[in-house]
Amino acid sequence: MRFLPVNSNSFLVELASLEQTLALHAALEAAPLSGVEETIPAARTLLIRFTPGEPTASALAQIIGRLSLNSSRGPQGPEVIIPVRYRGEDLPEAAELLGLSVQQLIARHSDHEWQVAFTGFAPGFAYMVSDAGFNVPRRTTPRTRIPAGSVALAGEFSGIYPQASPGGWQLIGDTPLSMWDLGREPPALLTPGARVRFVDESRQGATITVAAEIAPPEPEASSAPQALEILASGLQALYQDEGRAGQARLGISPSGALDRGALRRANRLVGNPWGSAVIEITQGGLRARALSPQVVAVTGAPCPVEIRSADGQRFQAAVEQPLALEAGEEIRLGAPASGVRSYLALRGGFAVAPVLHSCAFDTLAQVGPPPLKPGDRLHHAGLPCQAVEQTETAPVTLPTKGDVVTLDFIPGPRSDWFTARSQARLTDQLWQVTDQSNRIGLRLAGAQPLERSITQELPSEGVCSGAIQIPASGQPVLFLNDRPLTGGYPVIGAVADYHLDLAGQIPPGATIRFRAIAPFQEPEGNHD
Repeated sequence: MRFLPVNSNSFLVELASLEQTLALHAALEAAPLSGVEETIPAARTLLIRFTPGEPTASALAQIIGRLSLNSSRGPQGPEVIIPVRYRGEDLPEAAELLGLSVQQLIARHSDHEWQVAFTGFAPGFAYMVSDAGFNVPRRTTPRTRIPAGSVALAGEFSGIYPQASPGGWQLIGDTPLSMWDLGREPPALLTPGARVRFVDESRQGATITVAAEIAPPEPEASSAPQALEILASGLQALYQDEGRAGQARLGISPSGALDRGALRRANRLVGNPWGSAVIEITQGGLRARALSPQVVAVTGAPCPVEIRSADGQRFQAAVEQPLALEAGEEIRLGAPASGVRSYLALRGGFAVAPVLHSCAFDTLAQVGPPPLKPGDRLHHAGLPCQAVEQTETAPVTLPTKGDVVTLDFIPGPRSDWFTARSQARLTDQLWQVTDQSNRIGLRLAGAQPLERSITQELPSEGVCSGAIQIPASGQPVLFLNDRPLTGGYPVIGAVADYHLDLAGQIPPGATIRFRAIAPFQEPEGNHD
């Protein structure tokens, strides 16, 4: 085993094979260790997330290093038939990379049985292995959007994208089956251990039965009192809370408010429990009408707040303090002067049904209460409240377009995959936040890309919020809360926990300077 740093509450255990990884995961599942909150298996690694303190990371590593790796993968699961239309845009290139014709690739992919080794990346995304002998490199630059149902190859694995999402796998086809459906039990069609057979729809005489889609139940009408009506939602308005940590077994990342401090301040201002659901508003633009007297608060990105009375009078209100709304009054949020995301809390909370134990909407997984839209009527949850706070003070001044933002980071776990010159370049060079950034991550652009000292494919492994992943293009992606659970490009470091809220408030056009707070690992291979 090899232990690699990730951040202050996580480390990677690197093993020699997928079999050893699954054996170690099985051992930790059978006898959980005190302090370990979650384990995320991948191709050759196990990501260990623990509670900082006792035991320490070093003590946990010593205990884990003594565990047996002789366990088997466990019993095989049911057989699942997947119909495929082999027409993916990367099919010819993937065949050439394998030294096969297109028809030979199709035949080899569909003639072998595959088995789900583990899940990750997104809910319902299964990493399947077989003895087909595939080893396909990922794309040099990940696509920003891959259609749902896309059948793909990467390394030794085959996978199917459950919903439209970014990704770097080679697309060879698509299937009409739904990989993830909250109206189905279990929601994931493919679970660890399942045996999978792909069927080529173009083959003469192929008989394919497609399971009927199960529609999720319609949400019941709330009997709670109505509080607000959404008149305009702006660029994006989502319910967010502290997220759904601990759902890695379903392939789900934590999600939750990108600025946790602003979430908690908003709730404190109106007297709610700190983690109650609020509305996260991107770049302002929200308009809402009070349907009865309410108390609200706006925190996070400081935006102009205007209150309009029922008789048309207007007055400006302040952020970071409680605001009283009378029935019929409107609250309007303008574009913030700095930062990206503002948070609106309602005294007594919003009556919104949690999905998998959280009210957060995950933009990658498409899990959670849906984004708000004009015409939505929001109901009052009636949570027990404390006295409102008079005012709160934001801990930092948020960045604007053109600002340089310094983020501390911990090098690793794959910083030794990069040349010494690139390690220095990460901290010496400024990185601009591009317009392709979102809740999944900040896509960065620098004048000089980062170069590897190790150029081989990296088997998929678990990633954390704040991970600085470097695709083959050499331009970093800084993962945020809606990140994939696993990734297949090396991570050169992870932003320190205390700077994650700030990272979630950096607007496109700003630049980032990374500051290492620990030494880099010595590069392997050819240093430059």
